[in-house]
Amino acid sequence: MVFTMFERAKNSVRTFSVKLPKQKSTLAPDYVWSNADQDPVDISRRTWSGATFVLYWFSDLVTYSTWANGAAVVALGLSPSDAIWIVFVAAMCNAIPTVLNGAIGADLHIPFPIAVRASYGYWLSYFCVISRGILALFWFGVQSAGGATAITQMITAIWPSYAHLHNSLPASAGITSKGLLSYFIYHVVQTPFLFIRTEKLRWMFLAKTILVPPMALGMVIYLAVAAKDAPNFWAQKGTVTGSARAWLWLSSMTSITGGFSTLAVNIPDFSRFAKKPGSQWWQLPFIPIFKIVVSIFGVVGAAASKDLYGSVLWSPLDILAQWQGSSGGRAAAFFCAALWALAQICVNISANSVSFGNDITSLFPKYFNIRRGVIFAMLVGGWGMVPWIILSNAKTFLNFMSAYAVFMAPIAGIMLTDYWFIKRKKIDVPALYDPEGRYGKCNWRSLVIMIFVIVPMLPALANKVTPKNVHIPKGLSNLFTINWLYGFVASCVLYYVLNVIFPDKATLIPKVIHGDTQVVEGVEGAARSDTSSDGGAEGQAEKGIREKEAVEVRGV
Repeated sequence: MVFTMFERAKNSVRTFSVKLPKQKSTLAPDYVWSNADQDPVDISRRTWSGATFVLYWFSDLVTYSTWANGAAVVALGLSPSDAIWIVFVAAMCNAIPTVLNGAIGADLHIPFPIAVRASYGYWLSYFCVISRGILALFWFGVQSAGGATAITQMITAIWPSYAHLHNSLPASAGITSKGLLSYFIYHVVQTPFLFIRTEKLRWMFLAKTILVPPMALGMVIYLAVAAKDAPNFWAQKGTVTGSARAWLWLSSMTSITGGFSTLAVNIPDFSRFAKKPGSQWWQLPFIPIFKIVVSIFGVVGAAASKDLYGSVLWSPLDILAQWQGSSGGRAAAFFCAALWALAQICVNISANSVSFGNDITSLFPKYFNIRRGVIFAMLVGGWGMVPWIILSNAKTFLNFMSAYAVFMAPIAGIMLTDYWFIKRKKIDVPALYDPEGRYGKCNWRSLVIMIFVIVPMLPALANKVTPKNVHIPKGLSNLFTINWLYGFVASCVLYYVLNVIFPDKATLIPKVIHGDTQVVEGVEGAARSDTSSDGGAEGQAEKGIREKEAVEVRGV
């Protein structure tokens, strides 16, 4: 296997070309450059079942950052019961648009950058793609930094002297020699996993599902037993009351929701690999279940750590650092840290690298496919953006990233409303690939709503990042506290109203037109003729029609 991978890499280097070859299987007109990574997924690659979606979300949510959600809310002054309810509401705010937008991919088998053209138009959709791509790059580096912390605990468990490794870097570097070495090692481990094809990721998610939960549960049980004499943490009352408590409640909910706001937008990148429509509904119960359970782990861990170690530790990796004092503790720390590192790799793939690969492929199809996009994310997001510098001013950065949900919420709302309530799931897929097609270059309704919803929030966004330099009225500050709910609900309502008053009749078609191709040569062979309910890929498979295999010409 290693020899085969080496041969493939060598052949890729030998045949490398900056410009990708034009591929004949695309649905786009001849004057539009596209590539196969943007086309509807071939039947043979539709491998995701409902259980795969469950594993996907397990990969995204069983991480050390989810662990810290509930405990961090308690640290702000709310009660543990408040924290769990906040996590539940935030999970539902994530789950509902994710499931409904996931139907676009499951039904039509197209990625987010193509799907969003139905509601925004060909060129305006690029604003959505760029906004989501920027987030993916930032979070790729941040999640990698978290994985590097796990690597540090692993190495320290084997060689305790690693914790005291001499630092030869200046303070301006924002990182120590030990931290940089751990970060490099993490990338060495992570990189091969980034190139696993999306339809095969279910096996990686399955491995995480089998290995990580027993470890996390074991940590919680150990901490709870060791701190059995500690005061009942669940009986703790909040330290804030009245309107301050209400706004803090909403602010915490918005922050947790915003952390996963991109997934409500980019879920078609994954749901397009669904075996059949409807598989994405499995996400609805499991997103809140996973979020709540892991957050409870964090609350219990934080309560126990205060009694055991003298301070409240929100991150499980900080708890592992306390286990390095004995050989048994180091062994436990090593295996736990290794599994947390696996969790970070999985979430970096599922939430960041694949998503960015789809984004940049849509923007520059002549030079990027998904594989090249992943490499770009690794180099620019993982190294070029120097995430350790960004995290050195973590409060400002994380405030900005959570506030960035003000861009994601209206995108998710408009996509959902357009697909389910305006076009009623009837999309002309081949037209999405044509800038002169029925969906046009710019849907003015979406543009008006984005301006109306986002522009009033920009001063509040600036205040969130630089509160000393930008001052805003109290009312605007309170509105920004619920920026995700405001953006999502307002965009849904306004988009529906505008389309009722000013309908775009050219886009309202009686039946779905699938984008599956029967003939590779030319666009004219696209399955435009198949508009019946038993048509498309599924109906043709039932009829026994054998689809010709498209010739894939791959770049690096």
